[in-house]
Amino acid sequence: MPEKTRPRFVMERKGKLEDLDRSFDLTFWQAQDDTARFAAAWELVVLAHRFKGYDDDQLRLQRSVESFQRLPD
Repeated sequence: MPEKTRPRFVMERKGKLEDLDRSFDLTFWQAQDDTARFAAAWELVVLAHRFKGYDDDQLRLQRSVESFQRLPD
């Protein structure tokens, strides 16, 4: 089943760098839903991991397998 794609949300702000504060960034991220925020955060995690030279497979959840057996009475 194909995933639903949302139209890309675009906001623009123009001005001199010294006149700009973080209010634009806050407004942008508050307009995003949880899924978009999580996707952006995960993208940064992956980029940072690759930048450090690590393999993407290391980002998977680690699974340990154990076996428990009852000792004979």
